[in-house]
Amino acid sequence: MPSAVNPRATTAAPTPTGGARGPVAGIGGISSPWLFAGLAALFLALVAALLFSGAAAARGVSDPGGLVRWGLPVSKAVHNASLATVIGGLLFAVGILPRSLAGSRSKAKGLPEHPAFTRALAVAAAAGAVWTLSAIAVLVLSYSDIAGQEISGDPEFTRSLVYFMTDIETGRAWLGVVIIAAVVTTALFGVRSLGGLAATLVLALIGLVPAALIGHSASSADHEGAINSLGLHLVGISAWVGGIIMLALLSGLLGGAASGSKSGSRPDITEPTLRRFSSLAGFAFILVFASGVINSSIRLTSWSDLFGSTYGQLILAKAAATLVLGGIGLMHRSWVIPQLGSQGGGLSARRVLWQLLIAEVLIMGATSGIAVALGRSAPPQGEAPATNASPAFIVSGYDLPPELTPERWMTEWRPDWLWVAVAVFGLVAYILGLRKVLRRGDSWSWFRTVNWVIGLGVLTYVTSGPPAVYGRVLFSAHMVDHMALTMVAPIFLVLGAPVTLALRALTPRRDSSRGPREWLLIFIHSKFSQLVTHPLFAAANFAGSIVLFYYSDAFGYAMRDHVGHELMNLHFALTGYIFVLTMIGTDPLPRRAPYPMRLLLLLATMGFHAFFGVAIMGGTGLLAADYFGNLGRTWGPSALLDQQMGGAVAWGIGEVPTLLVAIGVAVMWSRSDARESKRTDRAADRNNDADLTAYNDMFAKLAERDARLAERNSKLEGRS
Repeated sequence: MPSAVNPRATTAAPTPTGGARGPVAGIGGISSPWLFAGLAALFLALVAALLFSGAAAARGVSDPGGLVRWGLPVSKAVHNASLATVIGGLLFAVGILPRSLAGSRSKAKGLPEHPAFTRALAVAAAAGAVWTLSAIAVLVLSYSDIAGQEISGDPEFTRSLVYFMTDIETGRAWLGVVIIAAVVTTALFGVRSLGGLAATLVLALIGLVPAALIGHSASSADHEGAINSLGLHLVGISAWVGGIIMLALLSGLLGGAASGSKSGSRPDITEPTLRRFSSLAGFAFILVFASGVINSSIRLTSWSDLFGSTYGQLILAKAAATLVLGGIGLMHRSWVIPQLGSQGGGLSARRVLWQLLIAEVLIMGATSGIAVALGRSAPPQGEAPATNASPAFIVSGYDLPPELTPERWMTEWRPDWLWVAVAVFGLVAYILGLRKVLRRGDSWSWFRTVNWVIGLGVLTYVTSGPPAVYGRVLFSAHMVDHMALTMVAPIFLVLGAPVTLALRALTPRRDSSRGPREWLLIFIHSKFSQLVTHPLFAAANFAGSIVLFYYSDAFGYAMRDHVGHELMNLHFALTGYIFVLTMIGTDPLPRRAPYPMRLLLLLATMGFHAFFGVAIMGGTGLLAADYFGNLGRTWGPSALLDQQMGGAVAWGIGEVPTLLVAIGVAVMWSRSDARESKRTDRAADRNNDADLTAYNDMFAKLAERDARLAERNSKLEGRS
């Protein structure tokens, strides 16, 4: 593929010290026609997949017309590609590319931006505009497709479209995407600080949420599992596809330039850029493939559905392409990157790099087209809900589990793939960090490691196990789930000291970019961190948010809505973690309370939990009555009696962990005093008890002065 690289581009082969030693022609990047080949592959694969599945065929009834049947998937393809480009550009600007031509952040102020950084943001801004327009197109075409009407300027069509945007879930979701896209695009044209760009990246990622909440996932039997797995899939694929697009578009600017070149002198950043993206792409590949398998297993109920249906065959084609892309990524990591980092610059590796990247662009484009066609195709099992749905299914989205028995506290599971992914990521990242620290010869306490593993196990149990399953139908089980999430799991996780391990394991960046370690330190020292980790705020949030949550509509929203339920889990897990961290944590914090204040705050929260539990036990009004009162549960205690039992659970489970934390604070206080005594003793040994000698000398001088005063007073009295 010799014509794939730009013969006019130049790059400077790095010397062992990282400087440029001269231009090398023919290996500087990808020529422009190949950048459009991936887009062509996307649309060709999309058309082929739509024809293969019949998803674009005319309907017998309520056909919206060919413009809608073909325009909607094309608009979604453009939407997905532009959104991925925005996310990729922000990821490169925030965490991969150096911001300026300076060799370090301390020297970056006042210097011009690196050309790759400037282009990444320019491309992201342009892609943001396309994202906004394509989201508007998808919104309008989705209404026309669902309503079975051709697009027109009729006032009735407009009124119905407004109703669709404001009152129908799918319409509200796409309207939210349009608003998010417009805000992100506006920010990309004006924001230049890395902190502002990081916030913009978070907002762009939130733009993936509405897409996960609608479509096939929302109508699957395990709709929450499908939504979570699809959400994880979208995050991974956006980071991966967006990164590949950015590498292709920035390929001509990553190589170094000699001092006499038109663009000015700059170092070669091809190897560090590819190495940093390779780590991100490896994580994205695992996330995409694993979440794709989970999502497919939810939608396909048998092997015949996988091999015997057009939907299943499209999934197989997409999976095969994903594996090929993973293999290319492995080639980058195992051969290309080491060659690029070798002395002499690895010129053949540099050519192979861009040729492999072209293959990735083409395959990624085709895979994206297949993915859009899958979204337009109906799964074999269908999407219509059962006509004889139970009250529990109507209210919660799931049928009632069997009656709760002691053994079912271990056997009834419903994986929450979002929290499973969090636990797996936490475990793998901790192990990798631990291995790096130990290989360097540093020590790490096994006690911390064991606590971290136990904490992740408890987190998985309370979010995916029986407490989560029965917490949707029993208030008492929900309270077990809540208290374990906010009081039990955080104790073990805090004792694992993950931030300390991360700071020891992560390598500091030497250029003007910010890596995970730099962002972690910025967050630790930020004003937000100073606020939420202030002991008084952490204690007030830990205790007060319980009352605000359960005695407001937030509780009912969290039980009925999937997003509300996940936000509830996130809030109480973080609230408990921050509170325990301020009490017994060893990770760095902006401010730590003295030990007496810690014990006082713990006693106050124990009393508050007791008050809350007693209030629930004595309450005669049903909390979230429209939820717990309409489940149609035929076993177990009544809803009100079960709620009162939940109050006892809140009181009992809340007190024991708090007491353990109080004991931990007392032990740390004692050890702190012992360390201070040892420090004082060592100082005395070094200076031969100079402090004690000075102290005694002071008293001796005072005694001598008192004696002189007494003698003088006696003489004066004798004269008188």
